[in-house]
Amino acid sequence: MVWNPGDNMRLFRQLSLYMALTLGANAAFAADPAQLEGLRDGSLKRLVVHSEPRDVSATAFELADGAGTASLEDYRGKVVLLNFWATWCAPCRKEMPQLAELQEEFGGADFEVLTIATGRNSPAGIQKFFDENGISNLPRHQDPKQALAREMAVIGLPITVLLDRDGKEVARLLGDAEWNSDSAKEIVKTLIASK
Repeated sequence: MVWNPGDNMRLFRQLSLYMALTLGANAAFAADPAQLEGLRDGSLKRLVVHSEPRDVSATAFELADGAGTASLEDYRGKVVLLNFWATWCAPCRKEMPQLAELQEEFGGADFEVLTIATGRNSPAGIQKFFDENGISNLPRHQDPKQALAREMAVIGLPITVLLDRDGKEVARLLGDAEWNSDSAKEIVKTLIASK
């Protein structure tokens, strides 16, 4: 077989078409903001869905039981529901069992509820809060100096932030919500299905 210079151009066009189709297909797997907005119902109507994913802070937070530190980067590859809360926060007490229910149903390799107590919350106080509310499947991580919370523009509690598999913020909700509602579950399913 003899290679002719026209074959190079043909190969280049085919590769270009292949790349365009591949990139287009990957974009199609990303969560569509309009689709997420359409799934909001009830208390989830207050979920603000971003038109484009946003970067998040690389600031470290403390792992439960003195196990060291971590950052949000450590959760890349899975969909994360990041909840900033405090032991003194009444709405947090209401929604924490619902977050535990969401973790029970969807938690695993593709999804995780990540709870971070921000501000003055003693480890003993966090454990007591979890015990009183029957929470055993959520982490007791802390952000004692509110460094991560400041970087993430947490202006009140609770605040819940949804992160895609790339570790980018795709939506945010200020205040409590019914995280065990059909609306919340459909939003989580859609994000999990997005690649």
